[in-house]
Amino acid sequence: MALVLFGFWMLLNARWTVEVAAVGAVLSALEYLLLYKFFGYSPRKEWQFLRRLPGFLAYAAFLLGEIFRSGIRTARLIWSPRKQVEPELAELDPGLRTDTGRMLLANSITMTPGTITVDVQEGRFMVHCLDNSFADGLKGSDMERRIRLLEEGKRHG
Repeated sequence: MALVLFGFWMLLNARWTVEVAAVGAVLSALEYLLLYKFFGYSPRKEWQFLRRLPGFLAYAAFLLGEIFRSGIRTARLIWSPRKQVEPELAELDPGLRTDTGRMLLANSITMTPGTITVDVQEGRFMVHCLDNSFADGLKGSDMERRIRLLEEGKRHG
């Protein structure tokens, strides 16, 4: 992390001199110590983050694909002259263990066109779906499975 902070310092400075580098190194080290002491940051947590980064990047790519597919599906639903839109409130209990996992799923559902996470209480989600066909894909979804794998620190398969 100190190297990332130092690199950011050097990137933001217009000049690259020994003095700028020395000041950047001192400030980066002090900021790292601040993060370590007051925010519980540690090399162990840094390593865990780096280990899980490929999984998070894979999930981000998956989410972008889901947003795109759902956007097309929502547009077809709205513009279809034959289909009558039937909104539905669906309840979902994904069984995710961590607050981070639940937050990621709630926000992912909301970012996907046609669905909005209305409420999360005690791990249960209330999701407003633009159409009842959208509710069918919520329970046991691929999105939920991938987030569960992220919680466990495993790669997506």
